[in-house]
Amino acid sequence: MDYGDYGFIKVAAGVPRVSVADCFYNVGQMEKLMREAAGQGVAMMTFPELSVTAYTCQDLFASQTLLNGAEEALLELVHNTSDVDLFAIAGVPLVTENRLINAAVAFLKGEILGVVPKSYIPNCKEYQEQRWFTSAFDLRETRIRIGRNTYPMSNHLLFTGGEVVAGIELCEDLWTPVPPSSLLAMEGANILFNLSASNELTGKHAYRRSLVCQQSARCLSGYVYAMAGYGESTTDLVFAGGGIIAENGIILKESERFQMEDQLVVSEIDLHNLQNDRQVNRSFMHGARHLLPAEPLRVAFSLPTNPAAELTRAIDPHPFVPSGHALAERCEEIFNIQVGGLAKRITHIRARSAVIGVSGGLDSALALLVAARTCDALRLPRRQITGITLPGFGTTHRTYSNAVKLIRALGASFREIPIEKACLQHFQDIGHEASLHDTTYENSQARERMQILMDIANSENGLVVGTGDLSELALGWTTYNGDQMSMYGVNAGIPKTLVRYLVQWIARNETDQKVAAILSDIADTPISPELIPPDRDDTIRQRTEDLVGPYELHDFFLYHFLRFGSTPEKMLYLAQKAFAHRYSREVLRKWLRIFLERFFAQQFKRSCLPDGPKVGSISLSPRGDWRMPSDASPALWLEWS
Repeated sequence: MDYGDYGFIKVAAGVPRVSVADCFYNVGQMEKLMREAAGQGVAMMTFPELSVTAYTCQDLFASQTLLNGAEEALLELVHNTSDVDLFAIAGVPLVTENRLINAAVAFLKGEILGVVPKSYIPNCKEYQEQRWFTSAFDLRETRIRIGRNTYPMSNHLLFTGGEVVAGIELCEDLWTPVPPSSLLAMEGANILFNLSASNELTGKHAYRRSLVCQQSARCLSGYVYAMAGYGESTTDLVFAGGGIIAENGIILKESERFQMEDQLVVSEIDLHNLQNDRQVNRSFMHGARHLLPAEPLRVAFSLPTNPAAELTRAIDPHPFVPSGHALAERCEEIFNIQVGGLAKRITHIRARSAVIGVSGGLDSALALLVAARTCDALRLPRRQITGITLPGFGTTHRTYSNAVKLIRALGASFREIPIEKACLQHFQDIGHEASLHDTTYENSQARERMQILMDIANSENGLVVGTGDLSELALGWTTYNGDQMSMYGVNAGIPKTLVRYLVQWIARNETDQKVAAILSDIADTPISPELIPPDRDDTIRQRTEDLVGPYELHDFFLYHFLRFGSTPEKMLYLAQKAFAHRYSREVLRKWLRIFLERFFAQQFKRSCLPDGPKVGSISLSPRGDWRMPSDASPALWLEWS
């Protein structure tokens, strides 16, 4: 299947090198960029504001020679690109109703589709546009003559082609309290184009960039921004040029400023993800009847397609784990959310202790660290944490040692309660062979541990702090009424891939080097429930990822399944892009099927989850974020395979 079948459309911002008032030179540069864009499979693109004439013509806009030349050059560009299957938008001054408008003209394959006049005309400091141009709000006509023909004209003009609904605004429109694009989005526009000529000032670009990000997020849309560049600079103003392509608050691609040559910024907008967010966000269309003007003008067009085009936008293999400095910020924020949630629960029920089963693995280590920080925040002694190690049949020396050392190093009260004898007695009571290492053998250990933790919490007027994470809940990799249960699950909103980074982040920021060393070794330990006896050399025999698959894949599937409602076909397609050099298509297909089968089969465990803090956009809490029938059939989701 073509990437367009998964909702992607390739868009571009073109920044031509212009010559002020030399219209035919400028459209020649624009034609060159259009052909380059089409060669890369671009379906839709925009140029900067007044790109046909250049923005800085000033009082030359009153010259009939310039205006006639601009119209002729525009028509020449439209005619000369009739063989280019590309929806393009050019900026040009046009005359209508005896007035001049700063217009965006959309055209495709030799035909003009429509004209959008600028709504908000700046008239302060270096901007004196009202000296020449009229606002769209002051126009009465809904058609404009260009050459021998007339075309639709409105600042509420929507261009519809297949799944694409495009809206256009110009420069200053974005800087207003209620940009036209906000209304266009409510009217259905999912890709917004901005033709801009914003000059450079110190600090201005950061604000401009944030406007693009925020508007794409507020409108749940793609946003393509093209800004006038080299050749515009004249008199007192300098234009740095550049293009920005954003989607729902995320910048997908942007160019460097202050380039001396033509620029073409290309990426893909995911229309399916945007549509999912609009459907899920029930407040998106609230007030539409009162906010929107009369029915907008709509112009239909045939969306260009290029089956040979490749998806160029990066697909993050670890969508829960940001990169660079953002990772440290994310870890700190999540850790504080966990602490805040646990602190409220402890104070509300007046618990005298926090009881935690510590295995020496990642999840219980994180829960213990959260409890320690919570005690510090509440100015309680850490000895009010009861850290319990519960060695069983599969416990190795490495995990046992790390559990004991971490409990003691953090200053928590330590208890050790082996469970082998109790489990053996239980096997005898129910008539189960201890040599049979089946589900009963494994789950009885998890339930024995939870019974001990609950009973100790009762005896101490304490609170059992759960350790299970989001990935385990998604896969059902948890024992019902065993580790699935607790009195407050501090890790319930954190996927496994992020748990590891959290523990590593805490280790790097831990002043006690002894604690840091223990955490580093825990982070390096293979993930295992340790319910099956280890090998003879005491190495872990039961590795979770060998049984249910790599957590990085399951977290990837979980993110796209819940965050965007993606189809299995699309998840597989994206996984191939994200993990191209690590897993074959067959391996990805195998684990995706297992993810779907387990996710549907294990919903009954998630339907009765204990409370736990929501930390991100993905949560499986049945009280707010994920309400699913426990007996829903996965048949439709498994048809693809």
